[in-house]
Amino acid sequence: MSNAPQVLFVTSNRIGDCVISSGVIREITRQVPGAEITVACGRPPAPFFRSAPGVVRTIALDKKKLAGHWMDLWKQVVGTRWDLVIDIRGSALSYLVAAKRRIVYNRSWETGLRKVEMVSRLMGSDTPLDPEIWLDEQARAEAGAVIDPQLSAGSGPGPIIALAPIAHQPGKSWPADRWGALVERLKAEPRFEGWRFMPVGGPGDRPPATPALQAAGERGIDFVGKGDILASAAAIDRADLFVGNDSGLMHVSAALGGPTLGLFGPTEWWLYGPWGPKTRTVASNEARGQFAPIEDLSVDHVFQAVLALHDDFIR
Repeated sequence: MSNAPQVLFVTSNRIGDCVISSGVIREITRQVPGAEITVACGRPPAPFFRSAPGVVRTIALDKKKLAGHWMDLWKQVVGTRWDLVIDIRGSALSYLVAAKRRIVYNRSWETGLRKVEMVSRLMGSDTPLDPEIWLDEQARAEAGAVIDPQLSAGSGPGPIIALAPIAHQPGKSWPADRWGALVERLKAEPRFEGWRFMPVGGPGDRPPATPALQAAGERGIDFVGKGDILASAAAIDRADLFVGNDSGLMHVSAALGGPTLGLFGPTEWWLYGPWGPKTRTVASNEARGQFAPIEDLSVDHVFQAVLALHDDFIR
């Protein structure tokens, strides 16, 4: 076994939460120089960590009945004496393995801070630990293999607006037909003359993306179900603007530093909004602490927010 310090980082099974807490990786390398980091997370976000600094192993957890996935993880990590265990899921596992030091989340940390700030304080950082996406050449090549032929076809090359019409929690998805109507409005808008429209999502996101793709016509680029989450991140990195539901892909875009607009319904945009200087939110109810169904968010409201995002960041 290596003599390097061993760190176990137990993070989320959700893409968005993994992105929000991704700054922990850099902080581990700062606090524990030379650490070999093992990450335990859900299978969908696992590709994020294959090029992350200091990460030598990623354990992808598939949820099982009766918490069987935790037993599977315990079997894989119990044989190591960890220098540091960080568990943002607050699981009992963190106390069932040998560790010199533990940082374990519990609900007392939920004090109304933005989630990035909360995780940063959990790690003892006085400054926010900015989320980060570690793109590698594999992800860029996979994205290019899908995007480049479509850019060359249809209406030809042009700036790209990425669209994420799906969120995997009930009530967070803006209706699919409105995404189609939004694309129609943007196609007719002079600011977006020559732009290409690229829906992005996983294999199960095809139905919500269909209206947007149909509206885009020859100006569409289809990146729905075309690669894993890191390939999707590389595709989003090719875009000039991003518009999406409150979802993991929204957090990916923000972490990549691109201009990002997040659509919110009955969720806490003031806690879970995209993090970064080029981010904006639009909500069905924009009074903090008050909620409305995402269906109350009109096409015109979102259209105006997209124009504002364009005018703020596209020159």
